[in-house]
Amino acid sequence: MTCEHVAQIPDPMPEAPSPATCADCDEMGQTVWAHLRMCLSCGHVACCDSSPHRHATVHYYRTDHPVMRSAEPGEAWRWCYNDHQLV
Repeated sequence: MTCEHVAQIPDPMPEAPSPATCADCDEMGQTVWAHLRMCLSCGHVACCDSSPHRHATVHYYRTDHPVMRSAEPGEAWRWCYNDHQLV
């Protein structure tokens, strides 16, 4: 199954800042998260669903930006929230 939302990703894709941190946790003064994800529509970096605040998913619901990728070193997988699948 092909995800139609991948075609909406800007070219070139946004790049994760280095070092990457969860922007939303930073605003809250939180420094602990499990893993980071980056929105491929706007480049927003946020914590994953294994983190206490699940900011990457919150970002999706706030913006309707459908595709994110892992912002962890050495990982390149992408996830589509609309289709609930790896793309």
